[in-house]
Order: sequence, then structure tokens, then C-alpha cells
Amino acid sequence: MKKVFLITGGAGFIGSHTCRYILKNIKGSKVVILDNFARYQDPFSYENNNHNFYDLRFKNIKDKIYFERGDAQNFAIVYECLNKYKPNYIIHLAAVPVAKTNNLNSFEMKAGSIDTTCCLIEMCAKLTEKKILNLKKFVYISSSMVYGDFIQNEAKENHPLNPKEIYGTMKLSGEIVTRGLCNFYSIPFSIIRPSAVYGPTDMNRRVSQIFIDKAMNKEKIIINGADESLDFTYVEDLVEGIVLATTNLNSVDDTFNLTYGKSRKLLDFIKILSSILGEINYEIKERDSFRPKRGTLCIENARKILNYRPKYPLELGIPKYLEFLKNQTID
Repeated sequence: MKKVFLITGGAGFIGSHTCRYILKNIKGSKVVILDNFARYQDPFSYENNNHNFYDLRFKNIKDKIYFERGDAQNFAIVYECLNKYKPNYIIHLAAVPVAKTNNLNSFEMKAGSIDTTCCLIEMCAKLTEKKILNLKKFVYISSSMVYGDFIQNEAKENHPLNPKEIYGTMKLSGEIVTRGLCNFYSIPFSIIRPSAVYGPTDMNRRVSQIFIDKAMNKEKIIINGADESLDFTYVEDLVEGIVLATTNLNSVDDTFNLTYGKSRKLLDFIKILSSILGEINYEIKERDSFRPKRGTLCIENARKILNYRPKYPLELGIPKYLEFLKNQTID
């Protein structure tokens, strides 16, 4: 019997890599994408017209995926999709994909993190009650931004949750909805908290993409905060962890940090880039006031329960990312 995976937001950066990983590593799997194909960046910006990687995201796997265009907060669309494909696993990625985007507002974030989550879980419950659906796991993709300012050297999953901006606030709200509704409807779930994801086919202007694009174009890079640190996570490590959490039934009702597990300064990122691309022009300014002070996320829970073993420190991830940009091919 095929294992059927439904990935909301599956056409996005993380979602498309998740599709590729499942098809490559889980024999007999069937992958369904529900996505509204929205872009959350200014379409008229020169920077955002440099890359359109949709074709590359699905190169050599497009004909193996079932695509459904639609909004995951629409009850009719979600009901029809669940009824049609009867997924065993749902990986819920649909949301505004980055914490810093043009005119970010709570209404838009609420729709992505809360309304879609409510809709999916309630429709799963209805179809399960009718014995149409046999859902083994619902996985909500949250964010390390839910912690707010780190008050410990390593943020474990039980670190105080105190977001200080819109993105983290709504991601945390989605976690609460997931936990509460899944408990109420007896739906197995896991919650994932990534951090600073980077890698091939990203086009959402995350800090890593901005740094690399500017370095390759010999433009000045602005570093917001001399001591600013992030737990950079190569996308292949993250999606392996997501799939492990999705398919491992020992991870039910649990929360996992899925990162590399060691924070690095933004200056470290620049130094590694310069060792490959040559001298880089950069300027250090004050850190963004809206961003929480972050650092290392503890991944011991994921190591212990999921056997999660990230493979890519920046020294390996950045060259792999640059190789993709040079040749624009993806494994």
C-alpha cells in the first residue's frame, strides 16, 4: 500500500525539497501538493526578478507529483483534496514563508498559520469520523521565532515562548491550534521548529540568499549586528528531519527543533563566502530591532527520538549552495 503524503505549501522552497526527499527515499510513496502558488515578495523589485526556480524545484520529479492549486484555509478545497487523495501523512507548510517581508501584517499571517491549520485539522477529523481518512500524522512546521529572545545558551523545546514580532506570534498561535485541536480530535501530531534555512532554489530573500547574491554580484553586504548569530540550517538536513518526524510514530505529540544545532555569526557566513568568492565588501550596522536575539537551538530531542543527524555545517552547505547557483542543477 502506498504511503500518501499531502504537503501544503509544497511548491515552496522547503516544500519542494521535502517532495524530492520523499520520492527519493520512501519506496512506494505518493506525493500530493496543495499550494496557492503565492509569492510574498515585491514582484517589481529587481532583486526578486533575478531568480525563478519553480521549474528547477521540480526538475525530473514533476510528473511524479499530484499538484492541486488552492488555498488551505478554504474548507471546500481542503475537504475535496483530502477526500480525493486520502493522505496518511500531512506536512503543513502553507504560510507566509519568511519573517521579514513587504508590509507583513497579522491578518495575512493569521490566515497562513491559524486559519489553514484549523481548516486542515477539522476536515481531517470529519473524514476520519466517516472512516474515509486514515491519518497517521499531522505535522505543523513552526519557527524558532516562537522563542523570542533566547535567554539560555541553547534553546531547548521547553525554552520560554515569548515571540516579539508578527511572524513568531502567529507561528506560535498555529502551534497552539495544532496541539489543542489534534488533542481534541485524537489526531497524532508533531511540531517542527526550524531556523535560518538556506540552500538551492530559495527565492524568498532570506539573509543567506541576500548575502550570496550580493557577494556574487560584487555588491556591498549590510550586516545587521556584529555579534548577530543564527543557527543556519541547510535545507537538505531540515527536510530529512521533517520526514523522520512525519513517519516516526514515536514522535507523536512532540515538538522538535530541527536545525544544525550550532549557531554561527553572520560574519562567519561572510568569511566562508569570501574564502570561495574572494574579497567581499561589507558594512556592519546596528541589528534589526524587530528581530529577537537568537543563537543555538538544542537538537537533542530530535537526535534521541528521530535519529536526526544534520550533515551540513556552513563550511559544507555554502559551497553546495554556490555550486547549484553556478550550474543551476539539483540532485
